[in-house]
Amino acid sequence: MRIAIVGPAHPYKGGIAQYTTALAHELTAAGHEVRLESWSHQYPKLLYPGQLTVSEPELPPFPGTHRELSWRRPDSWWACGRRLRGYDVVVLVTATPIQMPAYRGILAGLGRRRTARVVAQCHNVLPHERRAADVRLMAGVLSRVDGVLVHTAEQAKLAKSLTDKPVVVEHMAPIVVAAPAAAGISSEHPFQRLLFFGIVRPYKGLDVLLRAMAAGPPEVSLRVAGEFWGGPEETQKLIADLGLASRVELRPGYVDAADVPGLFADVDALVLPYRAATASLNAFLAFAHERPVIATRVGTVEQDVRDGVDGVLCAPGDVDSLADALSRFYAEGEPLRLRLGVRATDTAPGWQAYLGAVLTAADRS
Repeated sequence: MRIAIVGPAHPYKGGIAQYTTALAHELTAAGHEVRLESWSHQYPKLLYPGQLTVSEPELPPFPGTHRELSWRRPDSWWACGRRLRGYDVVVLVTATPIQMPAYRGILAGLGRRRTARVVAQCHNVLPHERRAADVRLMAGVLSRVDGVLVHTAEQAKLAKSLTDKPVVVEHMAPIVVAAPAAAGISSEHPFQRLLFFGIVRPYKGLDVLLRAMAAGPPEVSLRVAGEFWGGPEETQKLIADLGLASRVELRPGYVDAADVPGLFADVDALVLPYRAATASLNAFLAFAHERPVIATRVGTVEQDVRDGVDGVLCAPGDVDSLADALSRFYAEGEPLRLRLGVRATDTAPGWQAYLGAVLTAADRS
């Protein structure tokens, strides 16, 4: 089939750009002819207070990538739709309502009597931190596509509240972005250090983790590496108030893919203390570096992490539950046992199922 994907790709950074690129590669490997329509300017810098792009790609770039879309050029939206006339399937990678006017323009360019089947692939049906217009913007696109693909049953319920179009649920297929660190733990003794990795936003629950650190094992330290949404000052104040200054290392700023292995080389586990989440690729990243995961039971994370086997799970937004999870993780012998329980991620079955879900969501019959 001729399949077009509309979504972010290198030089844009982050998990959604990585997943969009991986999807293009996997569809091509499955025998489809794939075109990836990406952005020259994705949205105003004012709306994203962080680093938008990177110089080095986080995944091998997809060769059939075209970067002609711009948020400030509505003519580029309609022209994109025109270019995609004649394709069998068009996948709109849906990450934020900010992009919905552009997607309405692409749908208009495809024409009223379009032959392409259009799928909205929703990483989040609605943002974790919502604005008043978000529901209207999302519904305006979801009501005009042929099918919607989401990653959890909860997101499916949300999508069905915005559209009467068919909704397909499929777990995100795993991708492994960075190579594992060459050197692992050299002894049976833990490092007594944990890692929080990725952009710091309220729903990610770093504040919950810091409070749990204060209530949990006193000898354990934490490394926080990633961009701070709105700056690190609030987090720095909380660290000082909790008396954790000697135990928490902050590394503000985006982490290049080449630097990721070094973050994992001397930590015992990755912590995902999310208050809410649809899915996260970070658990697979930790497993690629042979590290277990301490996480909350949210979205698909609780399916990716096997409690008591390759990680520890706890309740979201609950300081006491997370503090107990830290204590359980650091019980004698547990860090090594859980590390040995980490298995290599087999990406093939997940991608086979996910590609099938994409085509199912596109099927009008």
